[in-house]
Amino acid sequence: MSRRNARELALHMIYSGEYSQKEPEQFVKDCLSPERFSSLAGEYELYQQAPPENQLDYICRAATGVLTHGPELDGYIEKYAVGWSVSRISRMAKCILRLSMYEMLYMQIPVGASVNEALELCKRYESPETASFLNGVLASFVQKELTA
Repeated sequence: MSRRNARELALHMIYSGEYSQKEPEQFVKDCLSPERFSSLAGEYELYQQAPPENQLDYICRAATGVLTHGPELDGYIEKYAVGWSVSRISRMAKCILRLSMYEMLYMQIPVGASVNEALELCKRYESPETASFLNGVLASFVQKELTA
């Protein structure tokens, strides 16, 4: 499994975990269970095999971290999505933004890699216009928060 696939799995967990009543750690653990992969394997190619050990750490850290730091990350989105409230941004786009911002802030993922991967995920799940919007939000975030 590639890092891109691991990132996409983390995104799925972030997307569905937003409304979970479970603690983030337990939610992520449940999402990575063999039973869950088996139940989703017929619908999504991504779930046809469990992630290998070398990707599990990334998936767990990213998904748990984003779910734990959601309000903080939404504050950054609100700050840099000029003219947009977080409530107007699609749920998937918010999750992609949260994941990319978390990677750069807490996981030392290089800025270029994180932004590029966020845009690739956005192109997969959203419109090209949304990808342009995310690129602008992330560019402002990087410029003001990470290079200042």
